[in-house]
Amino acid sequence: MADEQAPRPPAPPAAPSGPSGHSGPPSGGHSGPPSGGHSGPPGRFGPGGPRPQGGPGGPGGRPGGPAKRGKRSFVRKKKVCRFCVDKSDYIDYKRAEILAPFLQERGKILPRRMTGTCSRHQRWLTVAIKRAQNIALLPFAAEL
Repeated sequence: MADEQAPRPPAPPAAPSGPSGHSGPPSGGHSGPPSGGHSGPPGRFGPGGPRPQGGPGGPGGRPGGPAKRGKRSFVRKKKVCRFCVDKSDYIDYKRAEILAPFLQERGKILPRRMTGTCSRHQRWLTVAIKRAQNIALLPFAAEL
């Protein structure tokens, strides 16, 4: 009768082994290679197993199909100073139609990183906007 049974592979040890008495994840954890000292499913953030098909990094980058937003494929265009392109050496405070796009609705002056003006023209623009506000060509603040 002993000849009829096929040889079985050795079973994993049930008792804890090692100096700390911890051989791996307890029941309820994941069974797999350790993944960098964090808790979570293997392969999600660390060097665990392969990533699931259709998940992050799978086809389309998002579960359920291609990416909905162009967040990763967006290439930021370099902003150029509008006044440098026009080669203007003076920003006239009396021309409110030129200064108005550089103001927020609340009357604040837009920063350089949003408008793309160079530092020299941003300083000139600030002076021109403040002069236009003082003679009531531009509002100090919007009506609430």
